[in-house]
Amino acid sequence: MRLALFLCLLSVRSLAADGTDVIVFEAKRNLPHPSVRIPSLLRTLKGTLLAVAEGRDKPTDQAGNDLVISFSKDEGATWSKPVVAYEQGADSCNNPCLVQETKSGRIFLFYQTFPAGGHEFGGLPVGPADPKGNRSCFVTSDDDGLTWSKPSDVSATLKPDEAITTASGPGIGIELKSGPKAGRLVIPFNSQDAKKNFFNWVAYSDDAGATWKRGEKVPQTETIQLNEVQVAESVGGGLYLNARSWRKGASLRKVSWSQNAGETWTQATEDAHLPDPICQGSLLRLDESTIAFLNAAGPRRANGTLRLTHDDGHTWASSRLTFPGPFAYSSMALLKDGRIGVLYEPASNTVVKFRVIDPTTR
Repeated sequence: MRLALFLCLLSVRSLAADGTDVIVFEAKRNLPHPSVRIPSLLRTLKGTLLAVAEGRDKPTDQAGNDLVISFSKDEGATWSKPVVAYEQGADSCNNPCLVQETKSGRIFLFYQTFPAGGHEFGGLPVGPADPKGNRSCFVTSDDDGLTWSKPSDVSATLKPDEAITTASGPGIGIELKSGPKAGRLVIPFNSQDAKKNFFNWVAYSDDAGATWKRGEKVPQTETIQLNEVQVAESVGGGLYLNARSWRKGASLRKVSWSQNAGETWTQATEDAHLPDPICQGSLLRLDESTIAFLNAAGPRRANGTLRLTHDDGHTWASSRLTFPGPFAYSSMALLKDGRIGVLYEPASNTVVKFRVIDPTTR
């Protein structure tokens, strides 16, 4: 009886941890940087949670940003003091996007770079040829994120000829688990052309990350443009894509599907059930039939709402306000016990927090 009561208390305490925030990154406290934003979260094959964000020299998007990292070995209850995973002097590193290759255990951290003083709308050169332009890069780790390789610049392969900027995620990439392309690594991207139009595509690798290819653009109209983006595996090894709106069309999330694992896409449409206050959102496949989507559902960046779909984003079976109040960018990881770890911004440029939520709670 005492053992049963003890186990019951442990369970209650575990569930009581839901909704408790833990600070992972905080500007001028556990970081020397005056600003921190843009979370990316990965639970590795060894059970380590890796949290990555941009440590910024000032509260602007391109501010000599470093990629900072923190680790948790206890499912997010405690976190290590952040360190710099990668920096490039006065250049800016943006849009971290993590993925792990299963067979080797190698972790890829994609990001984009801007030259010192350059910024997203600052007249940078078009295309991949000019080394002074925006670059698409990644570093890798073979020791669960403790150390990282020298950078690989894949702009020549991935950056579209008409693109001024190319940005991964931000958030996570995925490895396909089923279908004819099982094992494929997929990183979602957005690009901007010279007329400030944005569009989506994905990079993919079928050889464990040794080489990368670029899929076709997601078809879109002039009034439906796709910006920051995440993907999740759909039934049968396809992809469901969910993107931030780019200041045109309705304030709704933009969505598309691929039946060939990112090589081509259906025409992008707006999901009338997913409001978008022009902010990033996160996706995570929970099991064979369920995808979770989390974003700010208020008219401004507030009210983080978790939605679940059982038909690859065509309809939404449930919706729950999970983060009342200010809420902006986020990244999710599936924990060992089936709950979701969320690394998120409380609509602030000085702190990034972690919280565990239970997707089964109504």
